[in-house]
Amino acid sequence: MFELSDKGRGVRQMFDDISQRYDLLNRLLSFGIDRRWRRFAVSQLSIPKDGRVLDIATGTCDVALEVAAQTDPSVKIVGEDFTQGMLVQGQVKLNGSEHGSRIMLVNAPCEEIPHPDATFDGITIAFGIRNVVDRQAGLCEMFRVLKPGGRAVILEFSNPRSQFFRQIYYFYFQKILPTIGGLISKRSAYQYLPDSVIEFPSREEFSGMMGKAGFQRLQHCDLTFGISTVYVGDKPVG
Repeated sequence: MFELSDKGRGVRQMFDDISQRYDLLNRLLSFGIDRRWRRFAVSQLSIPKDGRVLDIATGTCDVALEVAAQTDPSVKIVGEDFTQGMLVQGQVKLNGSEHGSRIMLVNAPCEEIPHPDATFDGITIAFGIRNVVDRQAGLCEMFRVLKPGGRAVILEFSNPRSQFFRQIYYFYFQKILPTIGGLISKRSAYQYLPDSVIEFPSREEFSGMMGKAGFQRLQHCDLTFGISTVYVGDKPVG
């Protein structure tokens, strides 16, 4: 059984603490653009009828619900998160959705996905991979549970390539965002966010990690001046 490190337990507790305000702050601090990013990321999947999708770090189920909206009604979705508080909020959202019956929630970390090999036709994870302490292990687990020919789509914050825009972005991220977050929720959580984004591997380095896990046909696409990036990788057939 996988055991979280001290850092992993700290991250889990942090997200438990902010779970009730998580959706509000996401919309406020991203000016609502995060919804468009999620829609684009999910559109990169190609899920057959009766297929299965795993949404890792599902949080309050925004991506899982978007997968349901964009796929055939026969497709089943598993939303997985290692934070119980987030899953509680997610279940409330599922209860009020027409797609809720298609989504099952599981409490588990990315580094130990509790499903057999080659189970899913597609995997998504939005703004969660940077919170996985052992990212390489998490990517290998994603590859393991993906069916041959299946696709993983990863949406994550990035560091803008433009030096000028990066300075504006960092000022907002490091000064304004933690202040607003602190007024509504917990300041330390919204100080963690910019710190975790800045230390995240470059696009090329992270694509290399996906390749090391076994993914092929790797692609990445920047969104909104490079504030976020969508990474796509396929599990080869055979």
